[in-house]
Amino acid sequence: MNSSHPNGVNVDQLHATIHAVKDDPALAQFEFRAHTEWRSGAHVQTYVQGFRGVKQEDQSRTQPFVLEGDEPPVLLGSNQGPNAVELVLAGLTACLSVGIAYNAAARGITIEAMTLDVTGDIDLHGFLGLSDTVRAGCHDIAIACHIKSPASDKDIADLLDHVQATSPVTDIVRNPTPVHLKFVRDA
Repeated sequence: MNSSHPNGVNVDQLHATIHAVKDDPALAQFEFRAHTEWRSGAHVQTYVQGFRGVKQEDQSRTQPFVLEGDEPPVLLGSNQGPNAVELVLAGLTACLSVGIAYNAAARGITIEAMTLDVTGDIDLHGFLGLSDTVRAGCHDIAIACHIKSPASDKDIADLLDHVQATSPVTDIVRNPTPVHLKFVRDA
């Protein structure tokens, strides 16, 4: 592993970013976007390309990322992609993985290998409108984080506590975030 880039993270650049944001808090404001097009049934395609950050529109992505979404046949889909809940769970574990790698590098903790396994439990009574008391979303999310590292168990536990407190996607999942859905008629 490159000692100037532990865990594949340029720690000097990470520290420079932290200092730049401390000096100019407006650099911290980001707007991420996605564009989803319904295809048929449960099949959708989501395009992710542009975003705004560090006071400007990002131009680094010349082509959009295309994410397929669908449902399994038991939920009336055709398996052309993961369902939306699976995409949220993937986003959650991706965010946690990045946070763990970055924060470990900043703390001098080497990670030799890491995997995260996540499960989300849902009762369809909420989604199907069959109950006013059952949530439509997950009522429990469990993540098993497997880390191979020479660091102590306490150092890893402290790292995971910190990452859970600072992970943007964990925050979105744990705390109510206003969602505004408005109708726009296309011609």
